Amino acid sequence: MDSEICAGQDPDEWVAAIKTDWRTAELRDVEGAILEYATKLTKDPGAMREADVLALRAAGLSDTAIHDVAQVVALFNYYNRIADGLGIAIDPTV
Repeated sequence: MDSEICAGQDPDEWVAAIKTDWRTAELRDVEGAILEYATKLTKDPGAMREADVLALRAAGLSDTAIHDVAQVVALFNYYNRIADGLGIAIDPTV
């Protein structure tokens, strides 16, 4: 794990804080921007606008990095929808 990401924090506690509510976890601006984008793209993809991409740029991401974020979020959503559509039970401990 990047030591700068959770400097001074227990990595397990840091991850738990993000899982509980990423908006209140200690994150760098770029991480918060990525999670805001990912949340919106997951929960309300039709509401995505150029401003969402501009927020990622303002946080310091390159166009290539923004493209990567969009693809990773879309891929995870795709896999989850396929699993849901096929009735595949996912082990929540994994």
